[in-house]
Amino acid sequence: MIMMMLEGGAKSRQRCSAFVMLSVAVGLLSLLFAAGWIGGLRINTTQSEPLGLWRIVPLARSVRPGEMVFVCPPDNAAMREARQRGYIRKGLCPGGFGPLIKTVIAVAGQRVDVTDRVAIDGVTIPNSRIIGVDGRGRSLLHDQSGVVRPGEVYLHSDFIGSWDSRYFGPVPDSGVLGLAQEVLSYAP
Repeated sequence: MIMMMLEGGAKSRQRCSAFVMLSVAVGLLSLLFAAGWIGGLRINTTQSEPLGLWRIVPLARSVRPGEMVFVCPPDNAAMREARQRGYIRKGLCPGGFGPLIKTVIAVAGQRVDVTDRVAIDGVTIPNSRIIGVDGRGRSLLHDQSGVVRPGEVYLHSDFIGSWDSRYFGPVPDSGVLGLAQEVLSYAP
């Protein structure tokens, strides 16, 4: 009888010890996640840019063409439809959208021509072919040609199936969160 009580107590201590270790591990992971989030670390799970860990680098000046940025998409009908179709993820941006990682290819005053490809000030952008349907055969509208207005940027990704300004047009530059810096990524 005493032996059974001792064995029961040992099992109880083992369970308690395992629970404490698990709690500490979860607490440390939560702390690590929170520190990473506050430090600007984000995980990219889309194919528009390499998969992996990225960092938002604060920007104390206007964004320039050629810079890769994290940007909150505007809360409008095109973005809500994009989320319904699965082009963009849920997140903490206004409207419940996740931030996008894109390259700025035009800023205020630059001319964007959209035909079967995108050209900025007469220069065709590589990998900017316009597609008429998505991977599920759903029709895609494309942006119209014009001059980027003050307070807007035109975004692009080299990935042919990327949801970028080719389809939704320029976005407010106020949505730019900062430069996008790869930390640890995997390009399939």
